Amino acid sequence: MANHKATKKDVRQASKRRDRNKYYGKTTRNTIRDFKQIKSKKEADGKLPEVASQIDKLAKRGIIHKNKAANLKSQLAKKANALTK
Repeated sequence: MANHKATKKDVRQASKRRDRNKYYGKTTRNTIRDFKQIKSKKEADGKLPEVASQIDKLAKRGIIHKNKAANLKSQLAKKANALTK
């Protein structure tokens, strides 16, 4: 580990960012998993904007790539549209 004051600070900041990004990613993955378990179209239509918003925030923060975010949202929208009742 480096002995410069600024480098030590950078290590601390990177650790905080890593933990925060891990938390955001895991929370969103859990939300997506729960969304995929939904069986009713009405519930899925109500939940889809919330899940899409979380995915967009991940892309905005740079936790996932914007194309991955678009692919995830597309996949979830297809699932919601395929549901009946």
